[in-house]
Amino acid sequence: MNHCLVLDIGKTNKKALVFDEQYRVVHEQSTRLPEATDDDGFPCEDLALLEQWIRDTVAELQRDPRFHIRAINATAYGASFVHLNADFTPVTPLYNYLKPYPADLLKWFTDTWGEVGLDTASPLLGHLNSGLQLLWLKHRKPQLFRQIKRSLHLPEWVYRVGVGGGS
Repeated sequence: MNHCLVLDIGKTNKKALVFDEQYRVVHEQSTRLPEATDDDGFPCEDLALLEQWIRDTVAELQRDPRFHIRAINATAYGASFVHLNADFTPVTPLYNYLKPYPADLLKWFTDTWGEVGLDTASPLLGHLNSGLQLLWLKHRKPQLFRQIKRSLHLPEWVYRVGVGGGS
């Protein structure tokens, strides 16, 4: 029987679920990982610890004779971005979407571009908005911004790590 492994990355719990061909959960495991702090001292996900958990969990379940893992999928919380260099190595912490966004930068943005929320029906919610996070990095952490070659949303990064693509 074939199985699908789903990595479910929540802010509090990290889960691995194995589904059979009838989409029944046949195995579930959960863990909590300690948080780290970003370069400003704000709580954030510990990417290195999360990556190790993903690799260990996938390897363990692929070795388990009860399962024939034929597919892997990932889901994760929030609008979290993993910023990578050309070698796919993270160059920033996983900034928490709850991290306060600088009011002066948001004011500059709206003064320059207008109230885009009225046109897009998408309110400006600071780090919850991926574009605003990149703008913040460009203006507040240019040395890091210059190193970024690609940015993956957290589920994309989790999937990449889970299937062996590396960070």
